[in-house]
Amino acid sequence: MIQQYKPLMLSIAVASCFSSVTTVAIAGDNNETNASDVLITATRQVQAAKDVLADNVVITAEQIMKSGATSIVDLLQQQRGIEISRTGGAGSVSSIFIRGAANAQSVVFVDGVRIGSSTTGGATWSSIPLSQIERIEIVYGPLSSLYGADAMGGVIQLFTKKSGSKAHTSLSVGVGSEGLRKWEAGVFGSNTNDFQYGLNVAKESSDGFSASKPGAGSFTYNPDRDGYSQKSFNGNLSWKVAPDVSVGVNFVQSTLDVDFDAGLNYRDRGQQKFDNAVSFIRTKPTSNWNSSLQFARTNDRVFSDASYGKSQADTKQTGWTWQNDVSFGKDVLQFVVEDRKEDVSTTTKGLGGKRDTLSYALAYVTRYDAHQASISARLDDSSQYGKHETGSIAYGYHLSDLLRVNASYGTSFRAPTFNELYYPGFGVSSNKPEIGKNAEIGLYYDDAVTQISAVYYDNKITDLLVNTNPCPVEKTTHLYGCAFNVNKARLSGFTFGASTKIAQFSLRATVDVQDPKDETTGKRLARRAKQHASFGIDYRLSDLTLGLETVLSDERFDDAANKNRLPGYGIVNLVATYQVAANWSVLGRWNNMANKDYELARNYRTPGSNFYLGLNYGFK
Repeated sequence: MIQQYKPLMLSIAVASCFSSVTTVAIAGDNNETNASDVLITATRQVQAAKDVLADNVVITAEQIMKSGATSIVDLLQQQRGIEISRTGGAGSVSSIFIRGAANAQSVVFVDGVRIGSSTTGGATWSSIPLSQIERIEIVYGPLSSLYGADAMGGVIQLFTKKSGSKAHTSLSVGVGSEGLRKWEAGVFGSNTNDFQYGLNVAKESSDGFSASKPGAGSFTYNPDRDGYSQKSFNGNLSWKVAPDVSVGVNFVQSTLDVDFDAGLNYRDRGQQKFDNAVSFIRTKPTSNWNSSLQFARTNDRVFSDASYGKSQADTKQTGWTWQNDVSFGKDVLQFVVEDRKEDVSTTTKGLGGKRDTLSYALAYVTRYDAHQASISARLDDSSQYGKHETGSIAYGYHLSDLLRVNASYGTSFRAPTFNELYYPGFGVSSNKPEIGKNAEIGLYYDDAVTQISAVYYDNKITDLLVNTNPCPVEKTTHLYGCAFNVNKARLSGFTFGASTKIAQFSLRATVDVQDPKDETTGKRLARRAKQHASFGIDYRLSDLTLGLETVLSDERFDDAANKNRLPGYGIVNLVATYQVAANWSVLGRWNNMANKDYELARNYRTPGSNFYLGLNYGFK
């Protein structure tokens, strides 16, 4: 039941365009571009948000701080196009569904370095500490032509807290319901514009509540509290060693000790470790050519001690990325070569293995008058599942300076996980990647006060890997079914987002109407609703800001057969911040004010009415 931890990404990257560019454009140094006005993830380069053709959402440092959210999952639940599932409170197994795509069908990066488990697939969200994150970019739709395998539903990139040109310190302490205790401290600065540094450390713990319910057919129930404790730190150093050469290092480490329920009369517990480090050098051989090279290493370690036994799964990933961006006026030609090696070892006999993927990608972005366009193509050559080609094309037309219409088409694929390939009695070594084909059209409006986006998408997936019983192959060894490429899925829907300011009020809304369906069975994909939405309103009066937010979801099913119904729900949260002094603020958050009893996974509890109170110093 324990969620797999995020890979230890010790990347010695000699020039990560992600990490170094992020520091320049977002951390608040000499670049004058506002963080909310640029995006990196959509094209692997700094791009003005108004010129980004891919559907996207940016969550800034200020929004993260003022949200009062205590986990990344809670923060992402507020965003359009995103649903969550979780087997308990913070620290428990969590999944993120982007536009109906499964957790393993989307890619997550931290400072430009890919993270995730090679055994279960996808990110281990509970092990990523929100206290170390400064900015989040969400890009919707297929991005395999830029990022390779698994980028079917979208890409989420997390940027850790960075240094800037001005020295500053930060401190945050807080307490909350269920014995929640948090503290965080950081120091950031620069002696000159040629050297910057930063270090942030944090710890949080909670006594928790019983994650499971004594429901009918629930074999996991245990009335004990399921608490957690998490320690983390993040640091970065960067030097400008020559006018056109920058080098540096970013690193993050997190250790999560968590209790979970797997039955009576035993304290089930686990440990998840997430480590991510990247060193980089960024060069500019000519006035119109930016080049970067990255070497990466990551480890994902998960250990569990449960009533059914002890287990451990380690994923090591190593690789390098060489990226080149050549400008021709407003146009940019990009060429990327990268290699990623995955090495899995577990206590499960026969599950380990290795695979190596060498990739080449080419992209071109252009803008002429009211026209914008981008095209990209990529070849991934894996030692395990062979060669796969993906591509995308997008076009945007500015109906006015404020209004733009987009249309795009892209292909993607998801590589089978090691569990789907080799897990004894379940995996099939001949399984192939899932294939996706997505078309969408969108309308975007932005006048710097009001932002509106409306997008229709249609993502068709073939060779969907599902649990099939009886197993079409290996019938004598796979007695209870297996993972196999037998189904088709269609993820289609409409996603709407809007925000505006009226006098002292800030309003925002998201609405998603979707149909995430397994077309082979005609059933809805598990734990995904047909409609979900969120609404929020903030009122600012001098140094006081009051906010009210809601999250709404239609019914879902907990299983592929659609027999176990999860009722719809609506929760309301209240947030207040007060600026006590120039660098001091107090934040209070009351979650689930009506004490709504709902489930994100069958027979697992969610937090009832709860509060958080924090004191912050030095937010820049």
